Amino acid sequence: MLEAVDLAAVRGDRRLFAGLGFSLLEGELLHVHGVNGSGKTTLLRMLCGLVVPEEGRILWEGKDIRSEREAYLRNLVYLGHLGALKGDLTGVENLRITETLAGEAVTEDQAMAALQDVGLHGHEDLPVRVLSQGQRRRVALARLALSQAGLWILDEPFTALDKASVAALRARLENHLKQGGMVILTTHQEIDIDTALVKQVALG
Repeated sequence: MLEAVDLAAVRGDRRLFAGLGFSLLEGELLHVHGVNGSGKTTLLRMLCGLVVPEEGRILWEGKDIRSEREAYLRNLVYLGHLGALKGDLTGVENLRITETLAGEAVTEDQAMAALQDVGLHGHEDLPVRVLSQGQRRRVALARLALSQAGLWILDEPFTALDKASVAALRARLENHLKQGGMVILTTHQEIDIDTALVKQVALG
């Protein structure tokens, strides 16, 4: 279980949110929404341990993530809206390096299969910088096919995707939740995920 207790965030002299709390169990999805600048990305980065809360705590299986950082990060995959891709590397190279840093060994064949699964057949060996925005987004999302993490934290994952890719991502999210995974995401689109208990956090 993931639990947020009385979280607060400050940017400059402006308080983004305070007293924020929620819990997330296996098979549940949390939709974080709000206007631009309300703190959605800050909250997601906070839940990943990349931003320290001004107040409050984040608990994983009842323990503060700051004291159990290594164990927590092994159970987490975070995809920011920029994708954290290296432009001079191919999709295969990006996936293999990213998963190695996450502690998961991925073969070239596995990386190729993950890219083909998101519709990038024939683009696996191209430098990411020559791909379109939607294709770069799909390279980042291919990590979901490779990761064994139970908690997925996704910042605007549907951005720049075509209709077929949106449907494929929704299917992947549904499958992850059916298998007992957890998802936290921001999106301006409607959440239409079958079998999931969808919770809401509204900022701003």
